[in-house]
Amino acid sequence: MPEGDTIFRTARALGRALSGDGVRSVVRRFETTMAPLARAEDERSFAGERVVRVESRGKWVLMVFAPEDAAEDEAAQRVVATHMLMSGSWHIYRQGEVWQKPREQARIVVESDAFVAAAFRVPIAKVYTWAQLRRERKIPRVEEDLLREEFDAEAAVKRLMARGEESIGEALLSQRVMAGVGNVFKSEVCFTERVNPFAKVNRLSEQQAQGLVKRSRQLLEANVMEDSGDRIVTYRGWQRRTTRSANPGASLWVYGRGGEPCRRCGTAIERLLQGDGARVTYWCPVCQMRPEG
Repeated sequence: MPEGDTIFRTARALGRALSGDGVRSVVRRFETTMAPLARAEDERSFAGERVVRVESRGKWVLMVFAPEDAAEDEAAQRVVATHMLMSGSWHIYRQGEVWQKPREQARIVVESDAFVAAAFRVPIAKVYTWAQLRRERKIPRVEEDLLREEFDAEAAVKRLMARGEESIGEALLSQRVMAGVGNVFKSEVCFTERVNPFAKVNRLSEQQAQGLVKRSRQLLEANVMEDSGDRIVTYRGWQRRTTRSANPGASLWVYGRGGEPCRRCGTAIERLLQGDGARVTYWCPVCQMRPEG
């Protein structure tokens, strides 16, 4: 599943392509095979409106539409929220560029004069007003999102510590604790903080909990640094990095490295399915020794 850094980069690229002042942000064509969007399109066409902005909330992409003469009026805006789950992706093409996938496989297509944004295999999409979105608990608040300036680290620590009987690895995956951490960052954050992901949250000191929250934000932020130039890009071909190594083969500490030597101590990295979702977890049994008792 794409994690918070991937979604942030996707939203940023979509925003660069589709939003902004003037004619570039006007939607010339909107197509969808998804019923919730089709119903909203029937009630009021997205074509002819502006894409005011695109933002991420944890693992959700929010695309904000509004009539051109009321672009800044929140009451007139509609928010198209999409979640990619395991297989969805947004592609961005310049007009006339050859697509990497057949057009008939696109579930959402948003076209401006210059660009085409196409969502492939996106399983979840819904239209909200801002009032509705504020009541929707499935989509994180800005203060819960690790990559937002409004992120409240102190509140995130309290939410993490409140999950005392849950394993640390599972708690880190909860988007209600802090939005953006996925399976890769779960393993990487626990390793860098020398915390065993299978230990219970109630074994954490407050300082350790603060360290996990701080490190989660640091690693996500490091992976959404601005691209050079004005290129319109998505995350395709981009490699996530949590180590400081320039070697592409050494970009992660533990994730995906089951049986390989730990980059710190040389012990073989272990791999185990964890939690109700049977999500794979990687860790070093020496650097991240489980606490006794």
